[in-house]
This record gives sequence, structure tokens and C-alpha cells, in this order.
Amino acid sequence: MRSRPIPVLALTLALSASGGATAAATPHASPPAPTAAPRPALTDPRPCPKQPGFTCSTLTVPLDHRAPSKGTLRLQVATGGNVTAPKGVLLFLTGGPGQPGVPFISRISQQRMPELAKNYRFVTIDQRGTGEFGAIDCPRLQAEVGGTDIEAPSPGAVAECAGILGDRRHYFTTEQTVGDLDLLRRALGVRAMTLDGVSYGTMTAASYAAFHPRNVRRLVLDSVLPHVDPQGDDMLYLTGLRATARVLRDACRTAPACGFDPAEDLAWLARHRADHVRIWDMLVGYEFSDPTYRDPDPAGFPAGSGDVVSAFHEARHGNPARLDRLLKLLDSGGDDPAGYSAGLHVATICGDGHFPWGTSEAPLAGRQASLDRTRRHLPARATWPFTAASAVGNGFVQDCVHWPPARHTAEPRRLTLPPVPVLLLNGDRDLSTPLEWAREELRYAPRGELVVVKGAAHSIQNRERGTRGREAVYRFLNG
Repeated sequence: MRSRPIPVLALTLALSASGGATAAATPHASPPAPTAAPRPALTDPRPCPKQPGFTCSTLTVPLDHRAPSKGTLRLQVATGGNVTAPKGVLLFLTGGPGQPGVPFISRISQQRMPELAKNYRFVTIDQRGTGEFGAIDCPRLQAEVGGTDIEAPSPGAVAECAGILGDRRHYFTTEQTVGDLDLLRRALGVRAMTLDGVSYGTMTAASYAAFHPRNVRRLVLDSVLPHVDPQGDDMLYLTGLRATARVLRDACRTAPACGFDPAEDLAWLARHRADHVRIWDMLVGYEFSDPTYRDPDPAGFPAGSGDVVSAFHEARHGNPARLDRLLKLLDSGGDDPAGYSAGLHVATICGDGHFPWGTSEAPLAGRQASLDRTRRHLPARATWPFTAASAVGNGFVQDCVHWPPARHTAEPRRLTLPPVPVLLLNGDRDLSTPLEWAREELRYAPRGELVVVKGAAHSIQNRERGTRGREAVYRFLNG
């Protein structure tokens, strides 16, 4: 879910919306209705800056797909020029939520996955609330947490962001993005598409398939966030908390073995340091630079400042210098909203999520009490090596306990994905979207296949150091 992925090339998404919109009281369990005629179209075509071979256009969508008269948004779309590609359109969906899509299209299609570009017309979109001109910009939230999922912002930063959005906060959920994607399909003039999503993009892609099963040919879900949460605990990130023990122990067993238990070290730190949520945030950020978790010199780090496994061990035994340095190096906040919008992130997460107090439609009064009860009753096994305080202190929860009531996103009537071929791809070292989530989603994909990439962390197609995962995508999509 977190996205500190690759340097962002800022491109555009234009936003225009009328104010004064109000929320409906009850979520729909049906797909957003398509907008009435005229048929959607891609307008204002021009070459995409710094994206050779791609045309950038504008797609105009309703602010609210349930009530199109409330205003519009203008979203930037990038399309490949091979309109007669033999296998049709491949819609590539980036993560976050908060990332734009257009800045990454050349890297994915030409640098990382060129064998797909021979058969597919690559298309991507700056999803609503993202991009240079359309990113939701909440200055305090952006400064405090930037692109992290885990570090918690101050209540004042959340309140400022809610005030900036006003009534528009109801309309930046996955439900609305699904409606945008179907308008894009219609504007492209195709009956069905192949969808390839990474991180939060897997939830978007799977949600689209659940709502529009006849419009999907195949799905690639890379670094999987489940599209449904029947147990209602994903926002507590319990799966990710528990996965840290498995991942760090696996890293420690890799030759040369550590000779100690890094999960026990982390458990001790989580119970003896007040900054345990920041430690968790740092660990999840660290994986993007060093999926081994043991490299003393990861690229982009000062010499000798890596090896988070040793940092935990040293800190437990009285020498916190390496850990404290890593916390400073990977401190969250300050990201450019054009590259990652923290405001869009909070609006989507809070509108989509299930929390101890219910959904975004629950009144503010009573949310904190529900959260306190959860903290008191979470068993140690649910969060170890972290604690119940870590779970309720994470950014998902702390964003949304203070977020004003908003319309909850529509959810699919059926949990199961349509019977189309689905490739699920996950690194076993991924802590942003742990392997356990991919196994959970596999249960809802009747024609699903899971490929586990050993030693890899988050975002296989974009970041895998080897080729196993990308070769699996080629076999699956090229046939």
C-alpha cells in the first residue's frame, strides 16, 4: 500500500468540481451507474512529456457517479500508439492510494516489461485526486506523513485536510475510481480490458472486475491488497504486524546466518521504546531499498548505515545509534503531492475501510472509545512482535478516527472475483502488502494462480532485482 517507489516525473491531472455536494446516507452494493450520453471521450490529445511514444489526453468524469450533476473532474490519461495491438488494451494501475499513473508508463512498458508492449496497448490514468494539477494538497498532512501508511499524523493535520476537501471528501473512494475506469474503457472504444495493478492498484483492479466482470479479460495483481475485508481487520494492519517476524527470521536464516532471533529483538523494542510505530514505519520503508534487510550499504544510503536486522539487535543490547540513524534517514513526510497525495490517501482509506467503530459513516463520537476497547482486548498473538498499541496507533486508524463522517464506498455484492484468469504476484519479503494477503485474495479468485518471488519485497514488476516474477507475467499475458 505504501508507495515510496521510484522517483516521480511530475505530469498533469486537471481537476474541476463544483462545491456544495452532500453525501448519501447509505452505501450502495452495486456498481456506479455509467454516465448518460454523450459517450465519454479522450480530449485535448498531446504528446506526454518525457514519456516517448505515449499520447496524453483528458477524460472528463463525474465528481459523483451516483449523481453526475454534482460537477466533474478532468483526469489525465496516457495511451500507447499501437491501437491495433493484437491482445488489446492493458490498463496499468499504480498504488498508494495517492500515486499518479502517467509518470510511470514509460518505465513500466518500455524499461521493465517491454515484451508486453509488443502485444498490448499500454494505458494508464492519473486516478482522481492525483497528479501535478489535480492532486489533493493538504499541506500539514503532506509535511507530517507524506507517502507513509503507518506513521500517524496529528489530529490537526487531519482536520485541516478535511476542511480543505469539505463536502468533496465523499467522492475519492475506490467506488468512484471504478466508475472512472469504466468510462475510460468506453472512451477507448473497447469491450474488455486486461488490468494490471500494483499495491493499492490490485484493489482497484479487483474491485473493477467484481463490479464489471464482463469487461475484464485477465487480471495481474502484483503485491496484493485484498479487495474485500470480511474479517474487518485490514486497517489495523494485523497481518502486516505479524508478518514482520516471518520476514526478519527468514532474512536472518539466509547465509551467513545471524545467530540470533531478530523478531525477539523487535518485540523487545516495541515494548521498551515509545517510538514503536515509527520503528514499524521505518522497517516498511526500508524494504524498498534493501529486501535482504541485512545489507550494510543499500543504494542511496550513507555508507554503513543499512542492515536493519543488526540495527534492531544492537539497539536491544544498549547501542541504539544505528537504529536512530535509520529512523532519521527514513522519516516520513515532505513528499510532493503531485508525486503522492497524502490527502487523497486519507480520503480513500477512510472512505473504503472497516474500522473498530465501523465505517466512515459512523459519527465521530464513540470512535475513540471503540478504538480503546480494541486496544484492551487484542490478544498478544494478533500483533506480535508488535503490540496492540502499535496496531491502534498506525496511520490508517489514526487518520480515520478523526476524519469527519463521509459516505462509505460501495462494495461488491459477491466476494468472489469473476472466473477470468488471475495472476497474483508477491514477494515473500514484502511488508507493505505481505504474502499472507495474496494467499487470502487467492481464495476469492476461482481461476487464480499465485507466484511467490523468493527474496523479493514490494512491487515485483517495478522493483524485482531478478526476473522470475516478470517472466511469470510474460507467460501469463503473452501466452
